Amino acid sequence: MSYRAQVGAGSTTLPPGRGSPVRRMPRAARVQRAEPMERPALPAAVGGRGKRALDLLLVLLLVPLVLPLAAGVALLVRLEGPGPVLFGHERVGRGGRRFRCWKFRTMVVDGDRLLEEHFRRHPADLALWRAERKLPDDPRVTPLGAVLRRLSLDELPQLWNVLAGDMSLVGPRPVVAEELEMYGRSARHYLRARPGLTGLWQVSGRNDVSYRERVHLDRLYVRAWSLPLDVWILLRTVPAVVRARGAR
Repeated sequence: MSYRAQVGAGSTTLPPGRGSPVRRMPRAARVQRAEPMERPALPAAVGGRGKRALDLLLVLLLVPLVLPLAAGVALLVRLEGPGPVLFGHERVGRGGRRFRCWKFRTMVVDGDRLLEEHFRRHPADLALWRAERKLPDDPRVTPLGAVLRRLSLDELPQLWNVLAGDMSLVGPRPVVAEELEMYGRSARHYLRARPGLTGLWQVSGRNDVSYRERVHLDRLYVRAWSLPLDVWILLRTVPAVVRARGAR
């Protein structure tokens, strides 16, 4: 039977050929290609280019002065005992992006095990840790580490984080993902800024203020940001570190 006869008989089967609808269908309609997913854009950074330019200028001026001091600290950490000189911990940055925040190591290598044992012996400290993320006498901290923390020298490697654009000289405290959940509605303010090497928390008592106050200070900084505010905080940071108020 011919093709015309098949159609006339009401057949729904069409032979392949030039008249086939499948052949006439555009190729783009027959093959749906998966479009690449675009990464979500980061929110505009607090301070914009002006703040970033200030960061780069000050870091480049500080590097020649800081390098000999950092080399001396690195040597002391190496001589104190086994373990790496630097410690990198994942923190949450602007827009929720994760980055590795660098410090000189101030804890023993098996610190997590020591902390678990400490909580088993002192369960009250576990509640304090969950509320404040700090302990008055952290069993993991080495004798040298306690001095470095008191003078904030353990944070010198974070100048690299500033150069890389993960952090700013001034900003909210860099926190881990679990801490960000404690920020509640204030998390949206934190995520607008690059975490800072120093900030309102640093010059307002550091560990002497409660966690709730720290969150309030981070939110206040983001909402009230200005270049003069950054300069004021930087100038206040030096005497705050020398006095070591609230440091532990």
